[in-house]
Amino acid sequence: MNKHLIAAALAAASLSLAGCADERAPQAQQQQLQPIDVAPVLVKPVQSWHTYTTRLESPEEVALMPRVSGIIDSIEFKEGDVVKQGDVLFQLDKRPFAAVVASLEAQIHSAEAALEQAVSEDKRAMRLLERKAISTEQAQARTSTLRQREAQLAALQAQLTSAKLDLEFTSVVSPIDGIISRANITKGNNVLAGQSVLTSIVSNKAMYAYFDVDERTWNSAFNDVTAQSRQTVVMQKVGQKEFAYQGHINFIDNQINSATGTLRVRAVFEQDSNQLRAGSFARIKLAANEVSEKVIIPERAIGTDLKNRFVLTVGENNVLEYKLIEVGERYGALRAVTSGLNEGDVIAVNGPARVGPGMPISPNTVTIDTDGVAFTLSNDNAQLMAKQ
Repeated sequence: MNKHLIAAALAAASLSLAGCADERAPQAQQQQLQPIDVAPVLVKPVQSWHTYTTRLESPEEVALMPRVSGIIDSIEFKEGDVVKQGDVLFQLDKRPFAAVVASLEAQIHSAEAALEQAVSEDKRAMRLLERKAISTEQAQARTSTLRQREAQLAALQAQLTSAKLDLEFTSVVSPIDGIISRANITKGNNVLAGQSVLTSIVSNKAMYAYFDVDERTWNSAFNDVTAQSRQTVVMQKVGQKEFAYQGHINFIDNQINSATGTLRVRAVFEQDSNQLRAGSFARIKLAANEVSEKVIIPERAIGTDLKNRFVLTVGENNVLEYKLIEVGERYGALRAVTSGLNEGDVIAVNGPARVGPGMPISPNTVTIDTDGVAFTLSNDNAQLMAKQ
């Protein structure tokens, strides 16, 4: 009898322990779920950006050559300096030119005296002709001599003007404001007018960037852009992470290049810090005018599976689901999604680094940070967009 009682008691105890274990199992499983940051996707109005490569060009560039031939007497600048229009850069030996000027001035004085005598003789001939004291032929000869003296004086005066210009051109001046290069020909060397390149000067007030936009892109994204609308662009130099320079379109070509199917466009970047140099390689970003709403998610939320991009969304019972997406423009640390996600979807914001599809999680809802991110271009946020 006691044996039966003991067996029954043991069986009851076992059932009680099993029931307690079954009650604790869901609690233990719940405690083991991994906490994951999740957030609802954002839907924002955005503009797409198009990137082009270019090399900077100066609006004004001069290969400086002398207007007269001669010997370089002195160099009046420091190589690499900023020069102003009218600054004397090279001084040629002016003595031969000054001698020509002096000679012509002396000849003019002689011609003026001869002209004065010819005028006096012509007047006297006219008086004598009235009294029939001189023949008509003699009077006409004196008038002809007067006209010759006048022509000789005019010719000498023109030669003097030219000689004075040559003397002035012995001072080779800068025709533009800009940055000067090195001296290609040094002191003591002979230079030839219109042939010897003394140095080069490039304007530093602004820089041009020419780039070609394909016809399809221009018609779909920029068809209403004109040079007068001053469409904003931003630029990045080689070795920089940010698009730190802001400019605008100031020229659009008048026809499509039929050979390439592209339209030549020019942006101008006005700056005073001399940070831009002609010939530099650069990248241009141009914002399309059309604004459209796109789903926005963090870049880190996107995973890569062979050739596919995907995110993990939170489904029923907080189970992660695999969802293929197509991505668009990047905006700082965020990315636009063109297909695969809809408003209201909730994603794992840190991506598939620690979790995978089919895994139940303990969701920790956070908000996607958009501080300091510009999704559309405006005068207030153009520079902000350039930094992304």
